[in-house]
Amino acid sequence: MTIKTVLTVTSPDLGEADLKLAATLCEEIEAHLAVLIVALAAPPPIGEYAAVVSDIWLQERQADLAKLKERSDAVSTWLASSRVSTDISSEYQEITWSDEAIGRRARYADITLLGPDMLSHDTLKEKVVEGALFHSGKPLLLIPDGATATLKPKRIMVAWDSRVEASQAVAQSLDLLTVAEEVRLVLVDPTEGEDAHGAEPGADMATFLARHGVKVTVDRLPSQGKAVASVLRQHAADMAAELLVMGAYGHSRLRQKIFGGVTSSMLGEPPIPILMAR
Repeated sequence: MTIKTVLTVTSPDLGEADLKLAATLCEEIEAHLAVLIVALAAPPPIGEYAAVVSDIWLQERQADLAKLKERSDAVSTWLASSRVSTDISSEYQEITWSDEAIGRRARYADITLLGPDMLSHDTLKEKVVEGALFHSGKPLLLIPDGATATLKPKRIMVAWDSRVEASQAVAQSLDLLTVAEEVRLVLVDPTEGEDAHGAEPGADMATFLARHGVKVTVDRLPSQGKAVASVLRQHAADMAAELLVMGAYGHSRLRQKIFGGVTSSMLGEPPIPILMAR
């Protein structure tokens, strides 16, 4: 995947930090920056009090639209001074359908970027994640606060579990992997067998990557009773990785919410920039 268009999502409640970050990354690789401004509409009133509060609800929606227009104008002015190619669009969406609207827009970008500001916006963050991962077919890039962001990482860690989601993440990050100086294919508690990692865990994917010219090393790590996410975090720190590539939601979203999982943990507290795909 050659990155030529980066989508970043913002809202009337957020500042310019994520936009500046996205613009810097686009300038680094000479890519186009697409900005989507999303305002989430309050659900319509129902029940016996609906008639009483309907006027207030309509006033709130009008105020939301005014804020969205004001934010769009401000972002347009800011983008006009940017040194990269840009475009801007906006959506006023009901919360229920906002992930699909975001996903439709993300189909026309190579990757969707979530910067530190969006990662702190719980409701909209969830909708952007779901839209990008479940409705666009494109990867998602998370950049936490304080991380050094680059789309030319020298050291990349790939979390490999032999699932289709991890395979998609590898395929969609291949251009980044081929130019990296070091790539670690990391397996936690891998199991041998035809239905798991094969006769030699990690060997098949390492061979695939090597054929593409990737400088890859396989690291098989024991969890020793720790959560897989904790093991991955520590290994990323140990190798000073600049990017973590991983598949998202190998288990259902419901199971992730109830029992937790690697995806939920990484979305909650990404240790370094993470490229997710499914």
